[in-house]
Amino acid sequence: MHPLWVFGYGSLVWNPGFAWSARHLAVLRGYRRSFCMLSIHHRGTVERPGLVLALDAAEGAECHGVAFEVAPQIAEETLEYLRARELISAAYLEEIHPLTLADGRVVEAVVYVIDPAHEQYCGALTLEDQAQRIAGAVGGRGPNGDYLHQTAAHLAALGLPDAELEWLSDRVKVLQGA
Repeated sequence: MHPLWVFGYGSLVWNPGFAWSARHLAVLRGYRRSFCMLSIHHRGTVERPGLVLALDAAEGAECHGVAFEVAPQIAEETLEYLRARELISAAYLEEIHPLTLADGRVVEAVVYVIDPAHEQYCGALTLEDQAQRIAGAVGGRGPNGDYLHQTAAHLAALGLPDAELEWLSDRVKVLQGA
């Protein structure tokens, strides 16, 4: 039996919600981290959608994140949990992609990427548009700004700063009067 590998690039980085046996910094090639998915459940509502991060396919792109190794004995229950969490509106696609770990190993991992044909896809928003939307949205898991700030801070703490997320975090704080 082989372990299950899961790639975290957004909230999974700081709130995986499942048991893992090892965590490694990793790179996914061919995708970029982007606030390109309207959130109508967790960080927004149908009336006032927020934004959540998704992996958007892009030529030559790289997304730095975390690869979680999950013991084979709990792989199925972990996938059930992830599917309930990540596939709530079918805007994400569950795929298997190679990740390059910080030590040079390559593993096949479960990765949740955006379906660009889904109605929640919004890949053309400017950073200012993203900031405006994030600043005012609240969903079932709380304020959209909290999701942004937590993700930016945890990536930076791991040595994986994301310039766009840091800019958005600063801008949202200004918009919210913080």
